[in-house]
Amino acid sequence: MSWLSYLLPFGKSRRRRRAHALEPAPDFELSPRGTGSALRDAGFPHFSGSASDLTRRPSNKGSDSIRLRLREAFTPSQPVSDTRKFAGRKELLRTLIRSIEDQQLHVVLYGDRGIGKTSLLHVLEELSRKARYIVRYTSCGEGSDFSDVFRAIASDIPLLFHADYDPTADAIEQGGTLSKLLPTGMLSVSQVSEMFSKVSGTRILIILDEFDRTDFEKFRRPVAELIKNLSDRSIRVQLVIAGVASNLTELIAHIPSIRRNIIGLPLPIMEKNEVRELIKIGEAVSGLKFAAEALEDITMVASGSPYLASLLGQHAGLIAAERGATEVAAQDVSLAVDRTLYEVKLRVSPQSLFFIESLTALHADEHMGELAHAALVHSGRIAQEDVAAAFKTAAPAGSEARRAIEHLIEPIPNDPTGAYHFMEEGAGLYLWMSLAAERLHVTTPAPKESVSV
Repeated sequence: MSWLSYLLPFGKSRRRRRAHALEPAPDFELSPRGTGSALRDAGFPHFSGSASDLTRRPSNKGSDSIRLRLREAFTPSQPVSDTRKFAGRKELLRTLIRSIEDQQLHVVLYGDRGIGKTSLLHVLEELSRKARYIVRYTSCGEGSDFSDVFRAIASDIPLLFHADYDPTADAIEQGGTLSKLLPTGMLSVSQVSEMFSKVSGTRILIILDEFDRTDFEKFRRPVAELIKNLSDRSIRVQLVIAGVASNLTELIAHIPSIRRNIIGLPLPIMEKNEVRELIKIGEAVSGLKFAAEALEDITMVASGSPYLASLLGQHAGLIAAERGATEVAAQDVSLAVDRTLYEVKLRVSPQSLFFIESLTALHADEHMGELAHAALVHSGRIAQEDVAAAFKTAAPAGSEARRAIEHLIEPIPNDPTGAYHFMEEGAGLYLWMSLAAERLHVTTPAPKESVSV
């Protein structure tokens, strides 16, 4: 069954839009003591555990322990750093390691947000350290400065690995680092290259994450020049760069002479079997089992996004635990989609929400689900022909529908194929989750009674 045939033919059920708002708390009177138990008895929201729960290992019994283990099993808001919890991407990881170890190339890893770049980098960092590389991971930002970043990196590399220093030298005994060799003030690419040229007895791997957020002149261009210097002089230092982009050129300055020294690796969406592996790992860690239908629904809705798969797995598991179940049912996934939809909606601007609801009211949103799916599985890109089909479908609704679509998507600047993208990143995800919620509520039966834990 295809994604679109699964999610798009909603018929009249799509028009029954449900309010995705939190249910209001029931009226109640505070007891004279004003105790917390009085609030709990009245249905007032409360934490299910304490802050100290997060610092201890969960036991193997009780619903509270399941909640704790679910927080370890699925971490949608944090990257995976433990190889035991890393799902899929094995072939890409092999290619990444071969590129670094055998070909001694610099690597540029690129892809859409939430696709798993940082998790892959953390796993690479762990594997590299086990192979005795000196690894320095840096998360870049708008204010990243070439001098500051590489001075900080140098301060983490012991002088022990400098060819001009004897292992018994006082500077080494005193914990000296390569930063001792750098002049004060702004650093040039040549100075940093010269410092690294003396590295001996090891190899250094520098990981620069969130590279797309940095300034071109202050950071990206000098890094590109550094790559050229390191390669030309066969220096034992390699860079792994990662960022949000649809191609290599968007991240690295166009310097033809470095193209033979770098490899660009796109990070695609996960295959269905990789999403299932992610959920299966979550099963093993949490102790909850996911029913076959629940697993299939998560795989369908996640649409290859590790972020969505992890988020839905966590929400569905918590919902099952709340009703005392040992197995996650399809209905739990349906409610998890509702929770996710509510969270996504909070991140979408009122303007985008207005135009999405306008299309729904005009019955002109039939093709928007396809556009949302295309954006999700193609790093935010929507083919020109798909956009043309959406406009054609919306034509009977008149100019208002066309205007709404034009306020949600726009052509990608300088794209050779004329592709489009959503102006607001969350708008496409909200459309996709809205359609999934409608479909799952129509087809999903209520869960069977479960044995309490």
